[in-house]
Amino acid sequence: MINRERHINEVKEAVERSRIVGLIGPRQCGKTTLAREFVEQDSIKYFDLEDPTSLARLDDPKLALESLEGLVVIDEIQRKPELFPLLRVLADRRGTPATFLVLGSASPDLLRQSSESLAGRIEYMELGGFGYTELQNSKQREAQWLRGSFPLSLLAKTDKGSWKWRDSFIQTFLERDIPQMGIQTPSRSLRRFWTMLAHYHGQILNASELGRSLSINQTTVSHYVDLLEDVFMIRALQPWHENLKKRQVKRPKIYFRDSGLFHSLIGIRDQLSLLEHPKLGASWEGYAMEELLKVQQPDETYFWATHSGAELDLLMFKDGKRYGVEFKRRDAPRLTPSMKIAMEDLSLERLTVVYPGNKSYPLAESIRVEPLETALSASGVV
Repeated sequence: MINRERHINEVKEAVERSRIVGLIGPRQCGKTTLAREFVEQDSIKYFDLEDPTSLARLDDPKLALESLEGLVVIDEIQRKPELFPLLRVLADRRGTPATFLVLGSASPDLLRQSSESLAGRIEYMELGGFGYTELQNSKQREAQWLRGSFPLSLLAKTDKGSWKWRDSFIQTFLERDIPQMGIQTPSRSLRRFWTMLAHYHGQILNASELGRSLSINQTTVSHYVDLLEDVFMIRALQPWHENLKKRQVKRPKIYFRDSGLFHSLIGIRDQLSLLEHPKLGASWEGYAMEELLKVQQPDETYFWATHSGAELDLLMFKDGKRYGVEFKRRDAPRLTPSMKIAMEDLSLERLTVVYPGNKSYPLAESIRVEPLETALSASGVV
């Protein structure tokens, strides 16, 4: 059992602050397990909207919910978004007899009813799969990059078992989960798009090129990208535009948020195949970035690049300051002109070069090289 004490404490604090807390994240990432730390699954105050019994209890939702007190959990809320107006009414009652923890597998933007009905009443928290810092031993940490962070994939007994779980997850996600959200995109089309998009992992998206290869227009490409981002499958990292007399890149970079799913889509089944694959560097960059963002939880994130070649993999804004991160999968990263330009043009507080080694060392004033494990400590980057 992986200890998720940090997330448990964050949920505790959130339900004390807010009348409604939305715990959102991809399916199978551990939201339900976390919620059961607060309310038992067989409790009258737990509703699983994939369970026919819970759905039957909610035939008259006002009758089912208005008499409950304390913390009430509603799992897979995206199955019944019509509950949001009722939750607003219940949350506004005098004395607030009940608070609500709602679990969802879609972003607030996709759950538009929540943003409209619960504005000012709901606090969102995002939960992903297991983070590197949560893992208990070196074997789990070594497996995470290949297998990804979904609990049942990461903790599978063999790489083959992990691969089979991920393949089944992708199929179920496309054929069942997406349609259940009211999205009518054909599963075959979306899988083909998803697979093609994997080749842009760690790269700037060329929507016209991708559209031509799939015989779809740029509007459809943008729609599919937005959809996969809304269900936490990809990260479309937006470019930062500084007020400079330089031509700057204006298209997003694409990253798969789970390295295991990315490896499944491009056919990487084991560690040897990963180490020999042309996407090795991009794979490690995306994996390291996601783990860093889980720990640092910045206020805003971007990348930065100019047409003259200067670039920064990750620009984080936190507490009013700017921090830059470069990801280098090499033995001993060195100072580059691009790092100097980014440091000066973006007025960075600090620039950290993250790599898979084990030594920390300075490159220049406010520019340091840090092993991934050090960067993932609380003060490793900011």
